[in-house]
Amino acid sequence: MTHRTNRRQFLAASAAAAGAAAFPMPAIAQSAPLKIGLLTVKTGPLAAGGIHFEEGISSFLKDKNFTVSGRKVELIVADTGGNPAGAKTKAQEVVERDKVDIVLGPFAAFELLATVDYLAQSKMPTLAFAGAEDVTQRKANAYLTRTSYTSAQCLYPLADYVLNEMKLKRAASVGDDFAFGYEQVGGFQRVLEEHGGEVVKKLWSPLNTADYAPYVAQIPECDVVCEVLAGSNPLKFTKQARGLGMKQPLVGGATVADDTIIGAHDESAAGLINTNPYSLDRPTEQNKRFIAAMKKNYGDDVRIGHYAACFYANGQIIEAALAKTGGKSDNADELVKAIRSVTLAETPRGPLSFDSYGNAIVDVYVRRAEKQDGKMANRTIKTYNKVSQFWTMDPAKFLAQPVFSRDYPPMKS
Repeated sequence: MTHRTNRRQFLAASAAAAGAAAFPMPAIAQSAPLKIGLLTVKTGPLAAGGIHFEEGISSFLKDKNFTVSGRKVELIVADTGGNPAGAKTKAQEVVERDKVDIVLGPFAAFELLATVDYLAQSKMPTLAFAGAEDVTQRKANAYLTRTSYTSAQCLYPLADYVLNEMKLKRAASVGDDFAFGYEQVGGFQRVLEEHGGEVVKKLWSPLNTADYAPYVAQIPECDVVCEVLAGSNPLKFTKQARGLGMKQPLVGGATVADDTIIGAHDESAAGLINTNPYSLDRPTEQNKRFIAAMKKNYGDDVRIGHYAACFYANGQIIEAALAKTGGKSDNADELVKAIRSVTLAETPRGPLSFDSYGNAIVDVYVRRAEKQDGKMANRTIKTYNKVSQFWTMDPAKFLAQPVFSRDYPPMKS
């Protein structure tokens, strides 16, 4: 399904047309709308996160009356269905049929990997979300800019926090058995082991796991357990692990306790340390405006987390890039150059800029899950500023090593 959101109104258009005969209008005002193609998931098990994408970018555009840097904006939303074939088909549709100027998304790593070559060959400026590491590393291309974070980007500061603040060294991990899980554990393991810690066991569970008891039973004696699970899986694992008597502290990445799902956790999540590139409790004016916009557009009960925050910030990035190009989007190379040169002092997520490989440099927030007003919520306890996809490592040395995988880095024992 593809649909369009367009706020151009008939009366405004008629008045503009009538006035043009007497008063010459700027070239940008006469140009066609800026077309943004949003590749997201609106059906299937990944739909909740994909819908938050649309809510975030739509809230930004509504705040701007669908006009940025002098350009009217047309948002074309394409439902990828949460699978590689669907993502590839929808990418082709928005590029060839709808002739968009820029693409946002898609949601999942396997969708991004299915579309990245086509979008690059089409010279389509793309603001990617999915964390697949290599698309902004060893296989970076000139047209893709990742505005979110890599799979491992939030796990580097998590490992640092475990070592230096929690004073824990021996870890076990439980992760979803696909690339996003592998890359998160890889990042956590690398930082932990570079500073004297060790991952003593890595457990991988299918995405559709209902019963985590067999995995909890395999967790060895250790200081801490790192869970890198997505969707509803962290809710199930956390509750079952505590119910089965697991006593070790629990830590995890961006998806285990995002602000969109923290309220669904019960008291078994109390004390869960998680790292995220956005936190609902950020006290800044920009974050307050974002939250107010989301509630205005989608009601007071709307779930607000890093998915929507990333796509609201995408609107800010596009606006800033168009300001650099004078509102023009017809030259893909110039538009990408402008996008990658954007530095935002403040977004709902915090400051944002890009490295030379086209990946976002962002603040990462360490949060503790605790009960507030009768339900679980996150409280920010530490901020790591300007976190790169390479952490503190030399990019050349980092890229000389293999991409994180199920077996890399290898375990010490």
